Amino acid sequence: MPAPLPFPTRTRCASLALALGLLGFALPTVTPAQQTTATAAASELPDAPDFAPGTLLGTVQDGDGAIVANATLELTSTTDPSQHRTALSAADGSFTFPSVPPGPLTLAVSATGFQPRQTTATLLPGQSLELDTIRLTAAAAISVQVTASPAEVAEQQVHFEEQQRVLGVIPNFYAVYDEHPAPLSTRQKYHLALRSLVDPMTFLGTGLGAGLQQATNQLRGYGQGTVGYARRYGAGLASYTTSTLLGGAVLPALFHQDPRYFYSGRGSVRQRTLYALKWSILCKSDRDRWQPNYSGLLGSAAAGALANLYYPATDREGWSVTGESTLLGIAGSAFANLMQEFVVPHMTPHRIHAS
Repeated sequence: MPAPLPFPTRTRCASLALALGLLGFALPTVTPAQQTTATAAASELPDAPDFAPGTLLGTVQDGDGAIVANATLELTSTTDPSQHRTALSAADGSFTFPSVPPGPLTLAVSATGFQPRQTTATLLPGQSLELDTIRLTAAAAISVQVTASPAEVAEQQVHFEEQQRVLGVIPNFYAVYDEHPAPLSTRQKYHLALRSLVDPMTFLGTGLGAGLQQATNQLRGYGQGTVGYARRYGAGLASYTTSTLLGGAVLPALFHQDPRYFYSGRGSVRQRTLYALKWSILCKSDRDRWQPNYSGLLGSAAAGALANLYYPATDREGWSVTGESTLLGIAGSAFANLMQEFVVPHMTPHRIHAS
C-alpha cells in the first residue's frame, strides 16, 4: 500500500480536480453527430487558388511550310489587357513566352509580306502549352503605278536630249529617240534653242564655216584678212542664231509645232527614207498630228530675208537670196533627216531612250 500524500500535496490535487471539473461543465458538449457534420462541411470548402505561371510556345510558318523568322508576336491577357508582352520568332520560326500568368490569352502574329493573324488560347496554372503551328498567308501584292504628267515627261526628254552628242562631241539636241515623245512647252522650246546657241561647238562650227567661206572667197564683199574673217564669222553666227530662234522656238511656239525629228528606226530602207524626207516639209504638232512644217520653212525664209541686211551689197540678190535660203533650208533639212535616220544613231554613244 503506498504511503499517503502529505497534506499540502493532497490539498493541491483536490484543487486541480475541482478546476478541471468546472471547466468541463462550462464547455459545450459536442455530440458524435455534430462532429460528423463539421467534418463534412470542412471537406466542402474550396481549395486555395493556384496562380503558378506557365509557358506558351509554338512555331510560325508560311503557307508552304517554310519557317518565318523575326515575326512579331504580341501576347495579351484577355481578362487584363495591361498584361502585354512582345517577342520575335527565332531563326527556326519558334517562339517561347515563359512565366505567363494562367488564364485566357490572345496572340497576335505579324511579319513583313504576310497578312497579320490572331489566335486565342487558355493557359492552365503551371502548364507548358504548345500551340498548333501558326501559318501566315502572304499579303496580297499592291500595284502602285505612278504616271508622270506630259510636262514632266517632256522635261525629262529635254534633259536627255541635251546629253546627246555625235561622236560624243557634236550636239544632237533636236533628235528624239523615245517611242512616245511628249509635246514641248513654250519654255522648253526656247530652252532647247538657247542651249544650242550657247554650246561651244556652235562657235567652233561657225568659225570653221567662216574659214571655208574665206578660203573660197565667198561673200567677197567682206574682203580678206582678219576683218574679212570676222565679218564672215559674224554673218554666219547671225544666220544660225536667227534660224535657230525662229525655226526652233518662236514659230514652233506660235504654230504649236514640235521642232524636233522623231527617229523611226522601223520598216524597210525605202520606208525609212520616205519617212525622213517627209520631215523636211512636214512636222508633228503639239497634239501629235502631221502638219506642214510652217516653223521650219518660214524660219529658213526669214533667215534668208534678214541676211540681206548684213550681207555685202555686192552679194545681195534681193528676194532670190530669200528663195535660195528657203530651198537650201529644205534640202539641208532633208539631208539632216536622212543622216538622223540611218547614220547619226550609230554615232551617238549615249543615245537615250526615256521610255
